[in-house]
Amino acid sequence: MDTVVLNAQSLLFNSHSQLPLLTRRSRTIKPLNYTINMSLQQRIVVPNKHGEKLVGIFHDSGSKDVVVLCHGFRSTKEATSIVNLAAAFENARISSFRFDFSGNGESDGTFQYGHYWKEADDLHAVTQYFRGLNRVVAAIVGHSKGGGVVLLYASKYDDVKLVVNISGRYDLKAGVEERLGKDYMERIKKDGFIDVKNKSVNFNYRVTEESLMDRFGTNMHEACLNIDKDCRVLTVHGSSDTVIPVQDALEFAKIIPIHKLHIIEGADHPYTKHQDELTSVVVNFIKENLHQDGGADS
Repeated sequence: MDTVVLNAQSLLFNSHSQLPLLTRRSRTIKPLNYTINMSLQQRIVVPNKHGEKLVGIFHDSGSKDVVVLCHGFRSTKEATSIVNLAAAFENARISSFRFDFSGNGESDGTFQYGHYWKEADDLHAVTQYFRGLNRVVAAIVGHSKGGGVVLLYASKYDDVKLVVNISGRYDLKAGVEERLGKDYMERIKKDGFIDVKNKSVNFNYRVTEESLMDRFGTNMHEACLNIDKDCRVLTVHGSSDTVIPVQDALEFAKIIPIHKLHIIEGADHPYTKHQDELTSVVVNFIKENLHQDGGADS
């Protein structure tokens, strides 16, 4: 693959929609039949506004439209769901770009527990890069933390009209004790940080007090109220998600102006046994809305 380094200068549509509120589907998932054409992949490096290099893979299917794929917490562009989505978009002849946020994967920077808004700015550097190539960033798609990031992006930049939130967290003050343990606030106030260890008791990552406060200060409810009424948002969530409860998806459905909700019955947080349905729901949503707006170039 080539490397390019360039500077970047339910179903619910709101109350006036004719769509039903919610749909649940359960079916046997067959293995994905998509195959990625390696010859269409290009490794691209995009600098963010802090001068950190963001590394990604561009799947050029020949369309002017580009879908940007965003990974989750402590993950990378090589996450199963992200790679499968890229393959599915390639199969649909829609170009996509999957990349590592700063501090993750191959990208520069130090991993941070919070910094949701910084990652939204990373995403903005990517969208600006593709606009500089005369491409249209038609949609942004994020899983888990990436789901929160694409919603924050939509609330701040208002320049991408299709947004897909896959299993994003609504309340960023929730889920912390499960990762950091009991009395985490007392310990982090005392030492200034908490070192999180994996199951083999080896060092995994460090959570600083600053990054924890950054997370606590990120208000998803307030941000979602600022999403433009012309922006169409799809939220996908698994009914058996034990990392981020499905109730979070219902909260997003209440406040985002133009919103479509799809609950995948029995799916866990990484969609272990539901990759096929996940990719189908996401790709079909984007294809249908691109068609409404005139269609993707191919």
